[in-house]
Amino acid sequence: MEKDLSNYRKVYLKKELLKTEVPKNPIELFQQWFHEIEASQGIDEPNAMTLSTIGTDGFPKSRVVLLKKFTEEGFIFYTNYLSEKGKAIAAHPEVCLSFFWQNSEQQIIIKGTAEKIANNLSDGYFESRPDGSKLGAWASPQSDVVPSRESLEQQLKTLEERFQNQEIPRPKHWGGYLVKPVSIEFWQGRANRMHDRIRYTAQKDYSWKIDRLAP
Repeated sequence: MEKDLSNYRKVYLKKELLKTEVPKNPIELFQQWFHEIEASQGIDEPNAMTLSTIGTDGFPKSRVVLLKKFTEEGFIFYTNYLSEKGKAIAAHPEVCLSFFWQNSEQQIIIKGTAEKIANNLSDGYFESRPDGSKLGAWASPQSDVVPSRESLEQQLKTLEERFQNQEIPRPKHWGGYLVKPVSIEFWQGRANRMHDRIRYTAQKDYSWKIDRLAP
């Protein structure tokens, strides 16, 4: 089976990204781009991002997760600490996050180190989740081999009965990670594949070095 994709073409013409016009802090530019994407309402989940890790088997792996908060410190997402990604982060905390917003022809690529957030912060977010999502965090042995879909459904049903009419606590194996960036690259599509790429690199004095990269 074969399919030739060499004729797929797209012309990027929507915006530009000039080094002379970007802020000194990349979080400010991230916030600006994110708010513009939210306002455009052209993307269902603008907070969807690809998380890449180095697995315990030595291979890189990427999957889509949801950004739940960003601050001056970095970017927060939540997951099962015992999942494949959790084990990968425990062994190799160096990770990469990437956003691709097709409607605006923009990408953001973030390299950084991931660390668990404080338990009380994970508790606070967990309490805000719907009960179904809370029970799912208990029911799923994420990334483990399971015998069937029915076994998962039965586990969920058992937990629904267990926690009926009571508050559902956060499982100790579930919580948040903060990715502290060491570099953030902003990519804006341009005509003739001469894309704009601006990279911020963290310095020891907590400032950011700003470079333009060749497309």
